[in-house]
Amino acid sequence: QPGKDGRLTNMESANFPLFWFLSLWALGSGPGWVHSQAATQPHSIKIEGDITLGGLFPVHSRGPAGVPCGEVKKEKGIHRMEAMLYALDQINSDPDLLPNITLGARILDTCSRDTYALEQSLTFVQALIQKDTSDVRCSNGEPPIIAKPERVVAVIGASASSVSIMVANVLRLFAGAFAKSVPVWEDTAEHSIVVL
Repeated sequence: QPGKDGRLTNMESANFPLFWFLSLWALGSGPGWVHSQAATQPHSIKIEGDITLGGLFPVHSRGPAGVPCGEVKKEKGIHRMEAMLYALDQINSDPDLLPNITLGARILDTCSRDTYALEQSLTFVQALIQKDTSDVRCSNGEPPIIAKPERVVAVIGASASSVSIMVANVLRLFAGAFAKSVPVWEDTAEHSIVVL
């Protein structure tokens, strides 16, 4: 509710953009979803920052045959993603925690499917691949302007251990699963993943 003067309070105004952002994400489960980066990275959130953390969350359930994503998962998907966004907001709002450094994020939807999560998470390694564009020129003779993908320094997630194992083998980053689902994680010497 707005304050007496009709304006939103600080807390309300801070959560208002997040509410609309998440609402638009949730509406994006259909094939006609439009997002500024929909052509290159569907089912993703990008928050600019000096240091970028990756996130893998089952925002949607597994879709029927031939469709990677199904219905929106509020509790195990949206709520956990909101927790990461809230933590980033709290860290970025405290000038004593990381002075002059802003944490950003690239959050991807796993759609509760390990193969889809693996495909999505390849976004995280794009910055590690050096592209040689020295011989490439535009029609006006200028070198092309290629947006360099952000370098993800750590990955939070995924919810399912099978997804975390598959993604970690590709990323070779220290990734933390926010929800341990199988006892195989007890042997941390066997995996290069730190379970949080």
